Amino acid sequence: MRVSRWTLGVAAMVVTASLAAAQAGRGQSQRVQIKPGEECPPGMTEVRPQSCAAPEKPAPSIVDYRPRSTVVAAEHLVPKAKFPVIDIHNHTDIGAGNIEQMIRDMDELNLRVLVNLTAAGRGGAAHLKENVAFLRSSPHRDRFRVFAWVTWDGAGTAEWRDREVKSLRQQIADGAIGLKIAKNLGLSAKKADGSRLKVDDPDLDPIWQVCADAKIPVIIHTADPQQFFVPVDMHNERWLELNLFSNRNFPQDRYPSFETVTGERDRMYKRNPKTTYIGAHFNWYGNDFGKVAKQLDETPNLVLEVGAVLYEFGRQPRAARELFTKYQDRVLFGKDAYEKSEYPYYWRVFETKDEYFDYYRDYHAFWKLYGMDLPDEILKKLYYKNALRIAPGLPQTGWPR
Repeated sequence: MRVSRWTLGVAAMVVTASLAAAQAGRGQSQRVQIKPGEECPPGMTEVRPQSCAAPEKPAPSIVDYRPRSTVVAAEHLVPKAKFPVIDIHNHTDIGAGNIEQMIRDMDELNLRVLVNLTAAGRGGAAHLKENVAFLRSSPHRDRFRVFAWVTWDGAGTAEWRDREVKSLRQQIADGAIGLKIAKNLGLSAKKADGSRLKVDDPDLDPIWQVCADAKIPVIIHTADPQQFFVPVDMHNERWLELNLFSNRNFPQDRYPSFETVTGERDRMYKRNPKTTYIGAHFNWYGNDFGKVAKQLDETPNLVLEVGAVLYEFGRQPRAARELFTKYQDRVLFGKDAYEKSEYPYYWRVFETKDEYFDYYRDYHAFWKLYGMDLPDEILKKLYYKNALRIAPGLPQTGWPR
């Protein structure tokens, strides 16, 4: 019996479809085709070009997925920094009950000086004075320094200006070696008339002038990571953090944009060239080294510190090394929160060539870190030399050359 080509073709299609179905039943998920540039539907991922599939088993949540790497990489843990360190950005309570333990911890880390930015934050100028008096009376007086604060109540009025200028001068006389500006400036702080207090408001110029006259730096924390100002969806790198700490999100119907606030800050830097500014957290530009380089080139009165953004350098170590080399006189060490166990991650990124190791908080960075292997002279500048130059009130003797 003769069989037509059409019949053979249909039979081949049926056999192919049957085989595909059988294969799908043996571990091949059903596929959905997409167009170039399209994303896969929710719950699916691209397994072949423009072909999406869903896992056969229920997918674990973002907090439950903890793959164990099989990479065997060299480990060079660094419990103690290679050179003595000044932490220019820290927040901690220092008192009779914990100072001796802190000194033991600092010695183990090679943390020579810790700068407490919140000495005046909870109780104002009077609290700062008490804090300085306690530190100066201790046998560890050269291990700690403090920064001043200002308040924004009544900002924009002559009374506010006179009060805060007087308070700042008194805090400097009492021992403050710099001024700390918190992120509420530009985000939530209000003027006396109820309007938002902008970072570049001319009413703040007398504050910056006091710091210039006293030759003390201003460390300023403006905004927060850029991801905190955009929708908290599955494209947001900080989704987990923003769902663990919802107060860190700044929705655009209630707050100014990241670009608005950082733009105000950057203009303020340039308008006050005689004041030295320390951009806290690398100005939150650590995800864009080109922007960092441009800003440093255009703003000679600005230096940056690395507190709480180690994950940015560790995920692009070669570019970070180039940046730290070119601008080796413009970067200071800072940590932000005081936690002894976290400092060695900084030493490891800065000092080693290690590859593919974890960051200490997965909600900050779900990616791995890589060492920058900075040369000794750059490490010295990062760890203490630049800080000694920028903040003359730091202990100036006893440092390696």
